[in-house]
Amino acid sequence: MKNKKSAILIIFLLNFSSIFGQNVTISGFIKDSETGESLIGAVVYCTSTKTEVVTNNYGFYSLTVPKEDSSGLIISYLNFKPQLKQIFLKENIELNIELVDLSKKLEEVVVTAKQSDKNVQRAQMGVIEIPIQKIKDLPAIFGETDVLKVIQLLPGVQSGNGGTTGFFVRGGNTDQNLVQLDEALVYNPNHLFGLFSAFNTKALNNVTLIKGGFPAQYGGRLSSILDLTMKEGNNQKFKVDAGIGLISSNITIEGPIVKNKASFIVSARRTYLDLIIKPFLPKDITTTYNFYDLNAKINWRISKKDRLFLSAFKGNDNAGYKSASSINYGIGFGNSTATLRWNHLFGNKLFLNTSFIYNTYYLNLSTIQGKYYAQVYSGINDMNGKTEFQYYPNSRHKIKFGANYTYHTFLSSGNSAKIPKDLIIANITINNIPPRYSNEMALYLNDEITISKKVGLSVGIRTPAFITKDVSYYTWEPRATLKISVDSTSSIKAAYTVMNQFLHIVSSSSASLPFDLWIPSSAITKPERSEQYAIGYFRNFKENKYEASIEMYYKSMQNQVGYKEGTQLLEQSNIDKSLVFGKGWSYGSEFFLRKNTGKLTGWVSYTLSWTNQQFKDLNYGQKFAFKYDRRHVLSVVGTYELSKRWTLSADFVFSTGSPYTLPVGKVSVADGGSLYDGVYQVFDKRNNYRMHANHHLDIGATYKKYKTMGKKKYPITTEWVFSIYNVYSRRNPYFVYLTVDAITQEPKAKQVSLLPIIPSVTYNFKF
Repeated sequence: MKNKKSAILIIFLLNFSSIFGQNVTISGFIKDSETGESLIGAVVYCTSTKTEVVTNNYGFYSLTVPKEDSSGLIISYLNFKPQLKQIFLKENIELNIELVDLSKKLEEVVVTAKQSDKNVQRAQMGVIEIPIQKIKDLPAIFGETDVLKVIQLLPGVQSGNGGTTGFFVRGGNTDQNLVQLDEALVYNPNHLFGLFSAFNTKALNNVTLIKGGFPAQYGGRLSSILDLTMKEGNNQKFKVDAGIGLISSNITIEGPIVKNKASFIVSARRTYLDLIIKPFLPKDITTTYNFYDLNAKINWRISKKDRLFLSAFKGNDNAGYKSASSINYGIGFGNSTATLRWNHLFGNKLFLNTSFIYNTYYLNLSTIQGKYYAQVYSGINDMNGKTEFQYYPNSRHKIKFGANYTYHTFLSSGNSAKIPKDLIIANITINNIPPRYSNEMALYLNDEITISKKVGLSVGIRTPAFITKDVSYYTWEPRATLKISVDSTSSIKAAYTVMNQFLHIVSSSSASLPFDLWIPSSAITKPERSEQYAIGYFRNFKENKYEASIEMYYKSMQNQVGYKEGTQLLEQSNIDKSLVFGKGWSYGSEFFLRKNTGKLTGWVSYTLSWTNQQFKDLNYGQKFAFKYDRRHVLSVVGTYELSKRWTLSADFVFSTGSPYTLPVGKVSVADGGSLYDGVYQVFDKRNNYRMHANHHLDIGATYKKYKTMGKKKYPITTEWVFSIYNVYSRRNPYFVYLTVDAITQEPKAKQVSLLPIIPSVTYNFKF
């Protein structure tokens, strides 16, 4: 009884401002009318008060306005037909809205309401939302649409070499990106050594990249947040969406469990690349490769105020290569996640989300070259609990506060030796690897405040902690973003953010291969820390059909991790003692212009940036360019709706080449061993040369046909997707290696390129 009275008192206090301020609250959920999917980031705009709110990750909104006779509401979402509602503001209103997806309508639709201007008006910067349909329309390698490839086309983002999916944001390394799917952390979001991402686009509902001005609910990484949300499943009718491509096939099945109350979605993808390439291999080479991923999700609307979600993801890669005269290897790696979430509404202003998450990552590698072998195993198991309250006291405040806790278990081991005379190599036994445990936790509070019509502020504080058996770290992270409106279509924004990172990648090979070990902070390896300052100008044109921005930033990074010169990872029993630590800094400008509506849509992005690092024990203590420091990066992306059946698309990318290290001289040593046949190289500086510039043009075309099937005229959509990657077959550098001329003994640098021109065709069907 006492607890019940306390709950009533809390709810009363939370609604105090509405009771005595003579306000009313409009709240509800916004969904897709055809599928019942929640629309994340939809805008609800009140015409009388000229205030707006944005739906959260579950489609919920809450807007508090003064009591009056009536007002208009405009509800809008990109590529959906806006709705205009006339409402009477006498009492609190529960208003659920269903919007119509324009992309699924064949007839011409006239839209009279203007598009949202939240990119200008919100106190938020460094955030880009990517419509899923745009990801599907763009050209793709082997016909595989890829969210990470699209991320690389955004300002402030550098791509990996040779067409890989690695991405580097504002001077940070790959491990400084927090990638989460339905709140679960994904440690390695790649397939096929980085040529594809681990995410099946058909299973996704929303993709958001945050590269600066981080809200307080996010932490644990220095450079970016890639937040992906899975679809909930169609709660109206059963749907099948399948596709057959050159190297893989996929299928997605979704439908209602109980109509309007519960639904499910299952999506699977599997490659058959090993079967395709087998006939083209020499007889003395045996290779196998396959990957698969599986997404599943169910949700249940228990009541108007309660909802449960259960989602899971599993992705695995297995590869093997055998040759009598070369290196032999076997690799297996993969991610698994499971997320259970409970949503609850306390009245119409307080929203609660509580999540329990389990995720794992493992890498198992073995190689044989000549008379020697090497093995690596790295595994992480996480158990995570988090809870977050979202409180909407009035139209000027949106408050988030919560806590999360993660229990990490690390399993890492490696060995390297000469092959025994009996040729029997003992495999690493996982049960014999001594685990390392750590606890990571945080409390946070964030308030998005509208101070006046011209001034908005998002301010927050996050207090993370990291505790192990031997050491504990406690710190705090202030966050603030200020928005000042210049006029109704433009604003100036500034942001300051502090981030800390307690987990680190140490790479034992090239960045495109998954030979990376995750290690926790320790007494030797201290947490990485960054401070980022940013300022930008944002402007929209022609009733928000066009949006443009320019952002400038400066980011400093402490406790960056690297290897000591000459380190052989597999010979080290304590990785921390093989590391060196330094600092990094990055600064630059980012330009972005996007057209959101019309037959022709797309964007142009350009980044001018510098990234440097400095380690006391590397490069004689002098600064050097970061591996992915690229002065200029330009991306042009376009999609054109030629007709109701044909859609054309293209993208062009140009970037300055990455730095790498080459020797400046050589020393011949008699009987000097086998390294370069006794010719030893002299290195004076790290990253003293650059690869050639990287650029390529991709084009695509999609043909859709709508028809019916069976006596009941079930609608079916068939789709042919044609694409050409790297149209003019540019030999972009993947990596450079040194060889020695057998006659002159002069060292030569040779470039390896991965992907020439690649035509693709994919057949998709939906019913």
